[in-house]
Amino acid sequence: MSAGRRWAKRVAALAAALLGVVPVMAMAAEPGFPVTVSSCGQPVRFDAPPRRMVVHDLNMAEMALALGLQPRMAGVTGITGWYKAGPEFFSALGQVPELAPRYPTLENLLAVQPDLFFAGWYYGMQPGGEVTPATLARHGVPTLVLTESCIPTGGVKPEATLDLLYGDVLRLGTVFGRQGAAERLVAGWRGRVRAAAQPPLARAPRVFVYDSGEDKPFTAGRAAMPQALIAAAGGANALGDLAMGWGTASWEAVAERDPQFIVLLDYQNGQGPEHLRRVLERHPAMRLTQAVRERRYVVLRYAELTPGPANIDAIEKIARALRAPR
Repeated sequence: MSAGRRWAKRVAALAAALLGVVPVMAMAAEPGFPVTVSSCGQPVRFDAPPRRMVVHDLNMAEMALALGLQPRMAGVTGITGWYKAGPEFFSALGQVPELAPRYPTLENLLAVQPDLFFAGWYYGMQPGGEVTPATLARHGVPTLVLTESCIPTGGVKPEATLDLLYGDVLRLGTVFGRQGAAERLVAGWRGRVRAAAQPPLARAPRVFVYDSGEDKPFTAGRAAMPQALIAAAGGANALGDLAMGWGTASWEAVAERDPQFIVLLDYQNGQGPEHLRRVLERHPAMRLTQAVRERRYVVLRYAELTPGPANIDAIEKIARALRAPR
């Protein structure tokens, strides 16, 4: 090496030291890294656990908190503007700020210099919108997409199972080097689900999920998480034959299936379970269904019906209702 090149290397090293920059070759490898995980079929590589993750939505924030990732979170979005969250959630969140009460903007996210965004399609991201994996990638920010929300590239979405929850938690554990904690969580959840399904039911009662809407009900088809929750509890989604995730149906289609139980979503936005119950009991077809006639309602929160740790509570609640003496 010439004297000139040696001198240039010394100058570069001194500049790096003065700027607080650590040369890549000098960085110690993080044990267990790099790792590569799939996000809607696309590989995402991590050379070390993220330190400044931003999480959108209550259900995904609860996933992160269940893994003890609060110290690795730079912010959350989409919580207080939409949903009911109890004091336990905010206590676990601690000093992590909410960057936007509803939908985040690119400015919201980039302001906290994130190294990961955990969100979903229609859970904080819209196709063609300002915040997408592609727009964030231009700024060097990787995205993990909620598996339930993945948009199929050919054909319809597959039927929802509890692997949507288990898989996302295990994937998050892999990304943060907390595989053991994730595996223990999932093992505990599996045990609770098995216990909730006892005793087995001779026939699976029909369960309709009523999220919102008066002209047409917004509900869950076979690709949305309630499909898996109802099945795990021993029931059958009344609209499980519809090849959709979350979407609208006709009241006539619901009424002709004569649901025996109805899940009412408890939103914070004023469309609470009592409002939904009144809509059902005024509707000329729905008021004749077995569930409405006998007032067989199960009230669940948003976080209980979308992929997250609260799914296990939801399964237990549905299972108890299906087995309650009548």
